[in-house]
Amino acid sequence: MRTTIDINDELYRRAKEMSMRSGRPLKEIIEDALRLALREPEFPQSKRLKLPESNAFPGVRHGVNLDSSAALLEEMES
Repeated sequence: MRTTIDINDELYRRAKEMSMRSGRPLKEIIEDALRLALREPEFPQSKRLKLPESNAFPGVRHGVNLDSSAALLEEMES
């Protein structure tokens, strides 16, 4: 699709430089930037939240393993 847009001078200059350095057309540089900007946020699977074990937080008892659903089920049933 062909369109006309106004781009900040500094952003245009930097995109043009990237285009020249990489040997790729400016159109591809701008399309890639738009794809990145419009991408849905991804949540890394490798980062796990560790909740503190403390009596300071109501509902979280000391010694309960929050990483194990089996342990939580056992604790709830007892």
